[in-house]
Amino acid sequence: MGHPVRPGEVIVASGPVRSNAGRDTVTVTVENTSDHVVYVTSHYHFMEVNRRLRFDRGAAYGRRLDIPPGSGVRWMPGEVREVSLMELGGGRRVFGFQGLVDGPLSPEAKARALDRARRRGFLDTEAL
Repeated sequence: MGHPVRPGEVIVASGPVRSNAGRDTVTVTVENTSDHVVYVTSHYHFMEVNRRLRFDRGAAYGRRLDIPPGSGVRWMPGEVREVSLMELGGGRRVFGFQGLVDGPLSPEAKARALDRARRRGFLDTEAL
């Protein structure tokens, strides 16, 4: 060992660290139809974000923003922008948020979640 370990010490790699490398991504166009600013953080299950954001919620199922951890994206009222979404990792289970999934990600759970979202007034590109 080169030197003694110190409590709280962080030893970094010699090159750049890519936290989201190798994950499948999709791009969706998102419109803020509300009269309020909407801010979405990096690890939020994107399909369940603010009901006044209009986008393809089916494409967003099981995905989060492809941005550095701890950051977020802001939409001003009326703003339209494209964002990249990456697949969720880990155990691929989603709990909380808006309560649209609350369990493992699967094709059956996706259909149920999209139905719940539509019944609860979440905007979707299919609603155009």
